[in-house]
Amino acid sequence: MASQSQKPQSVHELTVKDVKGNDVDLSMYKGKVLLIVNVASQCGLTNSNYTELSKLYDQYKDKGLEILAFPCNQFGEQEPGNNDQILEFACTRFKAEFPIFDKVDVNGDNAVPLYKFLKSSKGGLLGDSIKWNFFKFLVDKEGNVVDRYAPTTFPFSIEKDIKKLLGSA
Repeated sequence: MASQSQKPQSVHELTVKDVKGNDVDLSMYKGKVLLIVNVASQCGLTNSNYTELSKLYDQYKDKGLEILAFPCNQFGEQEPGNNDQILEFACTRFKAEFPIFDKVDVNGDNAVPLYKFLKSSKGGLLGDSIKWNFFKFLVDKEGNVVDRYAPTTFPFSIEKDIKKLLGSA
């Protein structure tokens, strides 16, 4: 019972590790719209997703959008590199300026608390599990999970939802 009472009510109550292993309190993103994505460098969806994520970030970062990218190697081992290699790949090949965090597990016993919270807040049609790379969660300015999107839902196609949450629709 005690664990139930400790369940976070918002993304802002959680802490994650950045790509260098430092703690990042997600409360620093209060007032921002968040797009949280599990990324991979060697996936067939990598080019289109990273390209569109970078363009969306460039367009909306000054309006209150933050994209939080979490490398994950749980799907086809398509993110085999270490954090430095992942960061170099994203920043060099795709000019990614959004934050890239520590490589995480999004499913299973070792799933990080953020992903446990995201999945429990917004279950999918096929259950709570993340099914592949580039699963996206849209979070409002108060830290509430608003929606989740399949890997094949590309970032540009959710731009209208982002704009609505930013108040610029």
